[in-house]
Amino acid sequence: MAAELLYSTDHEWVRVETDGVAVIGVTDYAAGQLGDVVYVDLPDADAEIEAGTEMGEIESTKSVSDLFSPLTGTVIEVNQAVVDTPELVNSSPFEDGWLIRVRYDQLPADLLSAEDYQAFTQS
Repeated sequence: MAAELLYSTDHEWVRVETDGVAVIGVTDYAAGQLGDVVYVDLPDADAEIEAGTEMGEIESTKSVSDLFSPLTGTVIEVNQAVVDTPELVNSSPFEDGWLIRVRYDQLPADLLSAEDYQAFTQS
């Protein structure tokens, strides 16, 4: 878990890069719960996404789960490496395994700090 990130209760992380641009990924906690990730379906570049709504799908050897967007905005980049090599979600969830880069207007108030997310996952 990375202290500088924000987290959703749907187990996505948000790294604010610059004012109005953020990267979204799946937490190491979620990756561990999923098991070996074998497929990731992500929105296309220029797609509009809305906080709290489905933005894609992640499939592991155990299950298929929806990915929920922690932000409202426009997808400006999709990590093709994670589409081609989905196991990056397991091996490098905070670095190489990021999912999408988004241009957003405002961060939702319900995103959690690292400390709060850790407490959430332990409850």
